[in-house]
Amino acid sequence: MARYFDVHPRDPQARSIAQVVALLQDDAVIAYPTDSCYALGSRIGNHAGADRIRKIRGLGPDHHFTLVCADFAQLGQFVHVDNRAFRAVKAATPGPYTFILPATKEVPRRLAHPRKKTVGVRIPSHPVVRALLSALGEPILSSTLILPGEETPMTEGWRIKDELDMVLDAIIDDGEECGTEPTTVVDFSDGDPVVARVGAGDPSRFE
Repeated sequence: MARYFDVHPRDPQARSIAQVVALLQDDAVIAYPTDSCYALGSRIGNHAGADRIRKIRGLGPDHHFTLVCADFAQLGQFVHVDNRAFRAVKAATPGPYTFILPATKEVPRRLAHPRKKTVGVRIPSHPVVRALLSALGEPILSSTLILPGEETPMTEGWRIKDELDMVLDAIIDDGEECGTEPTTVVDFSDGDPVVARVGAGDPSRFE
């Protein structure tokens, strides 16, 4: 049964954040709100967590996971960013964008795309996520919370608890209904930016 955390959307309680971080460090899988929509998350080193997220979402082995990072410095530890991508990503973050970039050796091989050796990265603006990342000290391995057969993400914490209570370890509810659009995905893996998915972020700056 998942633990349920009610937190303030702009000033999340430090005690609750610390409890969620302790669960993540103990290899939990959580559902949490972001600046685009709800996401599933676990610690990068949680091998079983990645498999659990794939199972919940019904994903195959070629799924692009996203590393949700605290800032650009942390992002740069996990992906190679050339000068062109640096300027574009820096200008668009923090915000509701995911960038596909070549993974560094810091990314476990099992989390990178099996053929392209790329991984998704993003820097969110949501205060709850930023508090989690600050306390955790490392990125959160993440994937949009869209259930198999559905086209839009789940938007409310209490509904997530009803649906996924037995397969999650924790659910964070900030009292606000999350958006229904996942991030806009921009693929830099071949050098030039390609908008792979239009979502919550304005894609025009990359077109």
